[in-house]
Amino acid sequence: MISNDIKTRIVLAISGNRQNYATDAKHAVALGISTSVYSEIKKGNTEQKLSDAKWMSIARRLGVSLDDGAEWKIVKTPTFEYLTSQLELCRAKSLSGMFCDIPNIGKTVAAQYHAKTHKNVVYVDCSQVKTKQRLVRFIAREFGLNSVSRYADVYDDLVFYLRTLDHPQIILDEAGDLVYEAFLEIKAAWNGTEGCCSWYLMGADGFKAKLERGIEFKTVGFAEIRSRCGDKYNSITPPEGDERRKFLLGQAMMIAQANTPEGTDFRQIARRSNGSLRRVHSLITKGEEV
Repeated sequence: MISNDIKTRIVLAISGNRQNYATDAKHAVALGISTSVYSEIKKGNTEQKLSDAKWMSIARRLGVSLDDGAEWKIVKTPTFEYLTSQLELCRAKSLSGMFCDIPNIGKTVAAQYHAKTHKNVVYVDCSQVKTKQRLVRFIAREFGLNSVSRYADVYDDLVFYLRTLDHPQIILDEAGDLVYEAFLEIKAAWNGTEGCCSWYLMGADGFKAKLERGIEFKTVGFAEIRSRCGDKYNSITPPEGDERRKFLLGQAMMIAQANTPEGTDFRQIARRSNGSLRRVHSLITKGEEV
């Protein structure tokens, strides 16, 4: 059962997220609720308005914790600073780009924060929407558009709508998980929104390998996507060796220091994490043992 305190936190998050949408109706669509329910929740009337599953879904989307622990603090690590700077530059100039680096360095947190704090920016976890239909329908819903009509209409409406917005941006995280047809659809959508929408693809080394393999075998679409993203795989992590270990440990120290209770040895937590920010989170929130 979702407590009233948690519902209050979710409602506050909904209120904060509202600024990223042109109208209440579009925000309601993005959240997956009716406009009438949205209106009631906006007034603070939460009793029996949504199922617990829907409350949890909205909480997950907006990054609201469902437990009573301390809120996880966002830290401006080197990865965070680099990636948010990249995203802001691409958004402001309607450029497209790519970021390919090792896992567990904070890519996703930085991208989600950027989307959360900028109007007309949508973050997509491609591992959850791997096919072209699921991808395009998800993006349409995130922008507050009808996503359940005939697919061709959803696609056409999305491309048309993107061309009307002020500096829209679509961040495709875990892009390497997309199936081939989805890559072709991204290329088509890019062509339809050229010069007015920023597309930013993110992933680990596997994403880069997938693109390069497709280019090597002259698979239609892969070379075009790389070209549209500037023919450059941006990254920040130093090459293997001491420099990389120091970089990863430094980021882990920053995260651990900001999120451990006073008196906790955050340095030990950072060292035990081996520089993995996901492991830092587990060690702090779950007390995970090595």
